[in-house]
Amino acid sequence: MPIRSPRNRRYRLVACIAAASLPAMAIAQSGYPNRPIRVVVPFAAGSTTDIIARAIADRMGQSMGQSLLVENRAGASGTIGQAQVARAAPDGYTIMIHSSSHTVSPWTFNKLPFDTVADFAPITPISSTPNVLVISPAKNIRTLQELVALGRAKPGALNFASAGQGSATHLNAEKFRLAAKIEAVNVPFKGSAEAVTEVITGRVDYYFSPIAPVINQIQSGQLLALAVGSSRRASALPSIPTTAEAGVPGSEFNFWIGMFAPAKTPTDIVQRLNDEVVKALAQPDVKERFQKLGADAWTMRPDQFAEYLREEIRRNEALVKAAGLAPQ
Repeated sequence: MPIRSPRNRRYRLVACIAAASLPAMAIAQSGYPNRPIRVVVPFAAGSTTDIIARAIADRMGQSMGQSLLVENRAGASGTIGQAQVARAAPDGYTIMIHSSSHTVSPWTFNKLPFDTVADFAPITPISSTPNVLVISPAKNIRTLQELVALGRAKPGALNFASAGQGSATHLNAEKFRLAAKIEAVNVPFKGSAEAVTEVITGRVDYYFSPIAPVINQIQSGQLLALAVGSSRRASALPSIPTTAEAGVPGSEFNFWIGMFAPAKTPTDIVQRLNDEVVKALAQPDVKERFQKLGADAWTMRPDQFAEYLREEIRRNEALVKAAGLAPQ
């Protein structure tokens, strides 16, 4: 067996260190970012996804020395914005902040101009944000069990709002409906603002809403919160039980918001963006903003997020089929 000299070992060590630093060197040489970054949000301004995107973009821009400009490209349950990002140049200057609806669209649309997996590079989740089931006090329903009892006594008499076919608010309601063994009719709207208004007036019975658009109405008594749809209670509404705690096991739905880039974006840029999100979420002002939204910071490595997305796409396929949702 040949004897290897200390000098050769030193050369190999230097070579390994140099190879490991290549991604960082590539970023430094390219000067990334050297111009503003476009952040596509495929929902309307004022939505929970939009609010979280702007909070993160502001902090990331300060850290990266370039503006992150949020653009709302709402419509078709997020697929219009998704398509724009899928077609964008994979250079790190167009990214997307989307919700868990990203993993639903393959099963709720007949033909998409993009592939949910192949056309995107997952960067990281940003937050887990529970939905809360709200109802008008005028309905005289005070608990989730009362709502379930009414739904079972009068099949099809109840209806619920959603922020569009296949949206997270829609899927959360379907998961609850199936677990509760009730019949209820989806009434889709263009966004949360219109859905909330219709529930307050009583024209629609209930809505699994993101917390941010309804927290003031809950506090003022315009809306009654019966339960949160997640597997654990919301930090912004600690006294409100989960749907499982309120007597409907198997109804949990995880509403998350995450960041994506076009496929083939260089891995060093994807990792840089991942690092910047993690850094932004550690800032006190971002933590405070998230707490007010009822959002919990949540991150993963890009490879972990990719695996999570593949699993969730499979879960949502089963949920869409069980709910009998016909693709558009």
